[in-house]
Amino acid sequence: MKQVSIGGRNVPAIIQGCMRIGGLSEEQLEGLIQTQLDLGVNYWDHADIYGQGTCEELFGRVLSRNPGLREKLIVQSKCGIRVGRYDFSKDYILESVDGILSRLKTDRLDYLLLHRPDLLMEPEEVAEAFDRLEETGKVRAFGLSNANSMQLELLRKTVRQKLTFNQVQFGVG
Repeated sequence: MKQVSIGGRNVPAIIQGCMRIGGLSEEQLEGLIQTQLDLGVNYWDHADIYGQGTCEELFGRVLSRNPGLREKLIVQSKCGIRVGRYDFSKDYILESVDGILSRLKTDRLDYLLLHRPDLLMEPEEVAEAFDRLEETGKVRAFGLSNANSMQLELLRKTVRQKLTFNQVQFGVG
C-alpha cells in the first residue's frame, strides 16, 4: 500500500470511511477491518454525525471484542455538525470528543478534524478546545475537513497546534 506523510506520520494513501458501516453486523465489520488490514489499510475515518453516532458505537463494540486491535489502527473522527447547523464552539468540540471517545471505546483519537466550516466560529474558542484536548491526551493531531484556504489560514494563525491537513470529501460512486 502506498504511504503518504500526514503530520510527520506515514499513513496509507487510502482511508476507510465509516459513514455507511452502520448497517453492518459486528461480525461483518470485523471482517471488513481484517480485510483492510490485510491490504495495508489501517486508517479509519469517522464523524460523530455518521448515523448519529451509531457507526462509532458499532466500531467501538468491535474494538472491545478484539483486544489489541486499536493499537493496529489509525482512528480519526470529525465533529462540528449539529442537526441543522455547524458548531465549532469550545464547549461543543470538547463535548463532542468526549462522546466520540465513549462511543469508540478508546481513550484517544489519532486525528480530530473540524467537519465542514462553521462560518460563525470564534478561532480563539477552537484554540482553547484544541489546547485542552492535546493537554489531556485525548487527541494527538488536528486538522480540518472541507475548509477553504482562508478558513484554514485563519485557524493556522490562531491555534498552537499544527493543522496536519484539510480533508476534502471525495467519492467514486
